[in-house]
Amino acid sequence: MDIATLIGVIGGIVLLIFGMFTSGLSFFDVFDLPSIFITFGGGISSTLSASPYSRVRNIINVAKLAFIERKSSSIEIIVKLLTLAERARREGLLSLEDEIAEIEDPIMRKGLQLVVDGTDQDQIRSVLDTELSQIKSRHAGNIKFFSLLGGFLPAFGMIGTLLGLVQMLKNLGAGDPAVIGQGMATALITTLYGSIGAYIFAIPIRDKLTERDGDELLERSIMIEGIIGIQQGENPRVLKDKLASFLSPSERPLLDEALGGEK
Repeated sequence: MDIATLIGVIGGIVLLIFGMFTSGLSFFDVFDLPSIFITFGGGISSTLSASPYSRVRNIINVAKLAFIERKSSSIEIIVKLLTLAERARREGLLSLEDEIAEIEDPIMRKGLQLVVDGTDQDQIRSVLDTELSQIKSRHAGNIKFFSLLGGFLPAFGMIGTLLGLVQMLKNLGAGDPAVIGQGMATALITTLYGSIGAYIFAIPIRDKLTERDGDELLERSIMIEGIIGIQQGENPRVLKDKLASFLSPSERPLLDEALGGEK
């Protein structure tokens, strides 16, 4: 579980409720069923209309990724690539064929298979860059869903505000304070719901998925450079320095420790 996401969402809700009660409001003061239908029903419906079905059917699983902690595997990837590079340098590229079946990651497996098959550097990079582009495109689509949702929710909150104002003005001549108050409540609460949905849920999830996307693309870039280095027969020490440049300064000592442990 990603503690930061959990604390952010739960903390936002709790502080919102705390602020509501300390200001003298009750639950029923801010609960309005028509406003929920207008804001969340309209926002979700428009987001669904703007998204392909293939993306929508998996969006719950995508949203879960924002709440699941993803540990960086960059160091493990570099260690694995350097191990393969040392073996290839000692025994030749064909010696890596036994390792391919045990590799779970599809991009690393495909890249190493191309190396073993004797594919030239440009073709290997072209194939792997295409795989990387597909990952970017898929991630961008998932991120776009929550970006759209974060825009549509406040928009429908404003639509609800306009409907509430129409209702209020329509009954203004009757002089009934209860009816006028109901219209004003609907007008304001829909805007509140739109802001809550967008800024506590949709936009934070979008930003967290963007962060996840960057982490995965970094790992894939490390794989591609490592595979190309193996294909070119680079010295493992030189390859280590090249791949370590992808890591933050705080991670580089951890890489040295991992390599020391391997030895």
